[in-house]
Amino acid sequence: MKIPKFIALTGLPVLVGIIAGCATSNQQLEANKSLGIASVAAAPIYSIGGNGYRWANVSIGGGGFVTGVYPHPLEKDLVYIRTDVGGFYRWNAADKSWIPLNDSFPLAQKTYYGGEALAVDPNDANIVYMAAGKYSEWEPKGSIFKSTDRGKTWTKLKIDLGMDSNSEQRWAGERLAVDPSNSKVIFFGSRHDGLWKSSDAGATWARVASFSPKLAKGIGILGIEFDKRSPGLVYANVYGDGIYKSTDTGVTWSKIQGSPTQAQRMAVANNGVLYVTHMAGISKYANEWSNITPGGKSVFFNALGVNPTNPNHLVVALGQTTSKILYSSLDGGANWTEKQANINHTVSWWHDAMFESWVSAIEFDPKVPGKVWLTNGSGIWQTDNINANPVTWNNYQQGQEEIVAFALAAPPKGAVLLSGVADVDGFNHNNGLNSYPLKRMGGIGPWPQHTYGIAYSESNPLNVVRVGGVEWEPIHNGGTTSTDGGLTWKKFGSFPAKAMPLRVAVSANNPSNFVITLSEAQPLQTTDGGASWSAVSGLPNGAKGPWYWGEPLVADKVDGNTFYYYSEGKVYRSTDRGASFGVVNSSIKSEYWADLWCRLKTVPGVKDEVWLSLDWNGLYRSTDGGQTMTKLPSVERAHLFAFGKPPDGSTTPALYLYGKVAGMGEGIFRSLDRGQTWASIGSPQNPIGGEPNVMEASWQQFGLVFIGTNGRGIYYGTPDGTQGQAASDSTQRRAVGR
Repeated sequence: MKIPKFIALTGLPVLVGIIAGCATSNQQLEANKSLGIASVAAAPIYSIGGNGYRWANVSIGGGGFVTGVYPHPLEKDLVYIRTDVGGFYRWNAADKSWIPLNDSFPLAQKTYYGGEALAVDPNDANIVYMAAGKYSEWEPKGSIFKSTDRGKTWTKLKIDLGMDSNSEQRWAGERLAVDPSNSKVIFFGSRHDGLWKSSDAGATWARVASFSPKLAKGIGILGIEFDKRSPGLVYANVYGDGIYKSTDTGVTWSKIQGSPTQAQRMAVANNGVLYVTHMAGISKYANEWSNITPGGKSVFFNALGVNPTNPNHLVVALGQTTSKILYSSLDGGANWTEKQANINHTVSWWHDAMFESWVSAIEFDPKVPGKVWLTNGSGIWQTDNINANPVTWNNYQQGQEEIVAFALAAPPKGAVLLSGVADVDGFNHNNGLNSYPLKRMGGIGPWPQHTYGIAYSESNPLNVVRVGGVEWEPIHNGGTTSTDGGLTWKKFGSFPAKAMPLRVAVSANNPSNFVITLSEAQPLQTTDGGASWSAVSGLPNGAKGPWYWGEPLVADKVDGNTFYYYSEGKVYRSTDRGASFGVVNSSIKSEYWADLWCRLKTVPGVKDEVWLSLDWNGLYRSTDGGQTMTKLPSVERAHLFAFGKPPDGSTTPALYLYGKVAGMGEGIFRSLDRGQTWASIGSPQNPIGGEPNVMEASWQQFGLVFIGTNGRGIYYGTPDGTQGQAASDSTQRRAVGR
C-alpha cells in the first residue's frame, strides 16, 4: 500500500511527560521510583497513546551502526545522521539530543527504517531527502522521501527501488545528492538499478539511460558528488569499476582513467580537487590522479572529511577496522599527522574501544571552525578542536537508540527490566528506564556479543539464566547464570563446542534445571545449572539462528517439572523436567512465516495455562496443558503478546498485544479479561514499526509494558496518570519524536 504523506502530528491532544528532572514533584518522584525510573538531565521523548498511555525509549545509548553524518551548509547546528537499521535523526542542539525522524512508519512499512542515503538541499535549510529501504531480497522495495520541514513529515516520491541499508558497503557513500547549482536536480545511485535523476525536485524520476557501467552485484553506484564551483560537473563512484565524470549534469559520462576501482567515499574541495578514499588508500584528482595515502602503503581507508573553508585540510580514517588513530593533512595530502584520541563518554557503559569500531563518516562543521563530527559502528562523536593532538572526542547518544533486542524479562523482583540484545550483551536496568545502564551484563565470552535468550525461575526470580554468543566465533557461545537478578554472572561449567543457543526456559521451582534450544540442533537440558548437559528427546531441531525471533520454549510457571515447546503446528509437553517431550496437540494451522514468529507463554500462578501466538494466524489459549488450544475470536493478528501484573483488586493478569483486534484495527492493546475485550494503548504518532520482535510486561508495576525492536531500541509504555503538562507547539513535535 502506498501512502503519499506521513504526518508526525495528529489532532490528538499531546502532553509532555516530565518523568524526571528538577521540575518533578515529590509525588512524581515516588511514582517514578515505583517504575524503576531514575532522574536524567534531559527529558525523554514521549509519544502519546490511547487510554492515557505514553511511550518512550528505554535509555540505553546507541548500540548500532551510524553510517553517515550531514551538517547543513547554511545553518549552524542543523545536522542529520543515518543508521543502517534505525532510520534517520536530526540533532537538537538545545539539549544535545537526537530526534528520530522515521518513527511514524508502521510495521507494514518497516523497511523504511533502513537508512540507505540522505541528502540536504544545500540552498534550503528546510528541505531534506532520504532514501529508505532495509532489505531488497525479502521486503518491499525502498523509496526516496522528501521533507520540507526538516524531517517532521515526509512525502513519498514516485520512485521505488531495491535498497539494502544493512548490507555491504553501507558505511560508504553517499548515493543521494542535490545539485548545489540547481536544487531541482537530484541524483540517486542505486545498488541494483543504475543511476536515477530527477529534474523537478523529486516530483518525477527517470533512469539515466546514457550511464550504463558494469555494476558490482548488490553495491552498484556507491557515491555521487557535485562540484559546486562548476555547474554541470558531477562525479559518480561505481564500485568495482571506477569514478565517472559528467560535465553536463549527467547527460553524458566518461570514466576517469586511472581512477580507484574500489572507492569508498568522495569529496570535492572548494578549489575543485576531488579526494577519494578506497580499499588501497587515498587518491587525489586534479586533472590527473596522485596517491596521497599516509605512508604510501596499500591500506583500506573509508571516512573522509574536507574542510569547507580550507581545501587543503583533510581528515581520514582507516576503513572497517579498530583503531583510535585518525590522519590529518593541512597541505592537500602531501604530509599527514597521526591524530591520537582522548575519549569522553556520556554513556556510562561505553568504553574507549567503542570509538575505534568501524569509523564510517567524518564531516567538518561548516559553521564552526575546528568542529568535526564522526560516526562509527557504535554511535556519534564530536570534537570542538580537530587541530589539537590528541583530539578530545565526546559521544552524544541521547535520543539515538539503535539496539536490536533479542530477549526481554521483567521479573517480579530485582531490576524492572532485563534485556538481551545484539552486539553488546544486554543490560540490567536497575538504574531506571530513563538513565543509561551502568554496565553491560558481560560474562559469556571475552568481548561484547549477542544475548539470544534470558529467563528466570518463577519461585525465585533473582535466579536468572542467559544464553548467547558470537555467531562468527562459535567457540564462545554458551551462557551464564545469576543469583542476584542479573547484577553478577557465572559462566556455565560446560557447553557443547560450536553449539549456538537461542532460547532458554527455567524450571519454576529449580533454578538449576533449564532447557535450551539450539540453532539447527536438538535442544539441551541441564539439572545442575549448566555443569553438564543431556540431549532432549522427542523434539525437532531448533530454528536457524541467530537472526530468529520466535519464542517456542517456555516453562510452566507453577509446576517445576513441566515445559512446553511449539513447532510446525504441534504443541509438545515435558513432565520430566525437560528430559523428554511428547506431542499433546497437533491441530493448529501451520504456516512457515507464522511459525517463525511463534510465541509460547505461560501464566504465573496458574498451572497448565498456555498461550500461543502465530502472528496472522492468531492467538490461542489452553487451560489443560496444551491439549486443547482455543483461538481467541477477538484477535485477528498476534504479532507479539505479553502478560503483566494485574490491576489492584484483581487476580487476572493484564494481557498486552501488538497486533490486530477485530473492529479496532492494528495497534497495541491491553485486555484485563483474558482477551474478551480490549483497550487501545498504542500511539498513532509512533506505532513502533521498526520491526518489533519481543514484548514483555512488568510484574512489579501494573500497566508497564516493553517492546524490543530490530534497530530502534526498546520502548516502554506506561499509563500517564496525572503526570505531564500541556505542551507548546514546539514541545508537541518533540513529544512525538519530531
